[in-house]
Amino acid sequence: MFAVTIETLPGFEIKEVLGQVVGVVARPRNAYVEGVKSLTGKAPANVADALVRAREVAVAHMLRIAYERGANAVVGMRFDHRPVSESWNEICAYGTAVFVIPAPAIEPPAIAGPPPE
Repeated sequence: MFAVTIETLPGFEIKEVLGQVVGVVARPRNAYVEGVKSLTGKAPANVADALVRAREVAVAHMLRIAYERGANAVVGMRFDHRPVSESWNEICAYGTAVFVIPAPAIEPPAIAGPPPE
């Protein structure tokens, strides 16, 4: 299944738009609970890894929902985040679920030769 940030898939034709799909992940705002900060107060190297994992989980949820609706692609995918409470953050992946098929091959125009005599 494709998930792209652009509005179309080159080489494919959108046959059906199945609607908006959203994948949401809730993450604790406490860096210690999340495991991205040690008791020394220093952020270890795994901060980026934790953020990437959260986005990947949100995308996976979004794709599962799209698949359940009959989609084989999501276009216009975006991310958003917001605090939900003093304890939690929301990470959201969203886009438009679509069903695509390979676009028909377009034959290049024939190059005209010299006019007949």
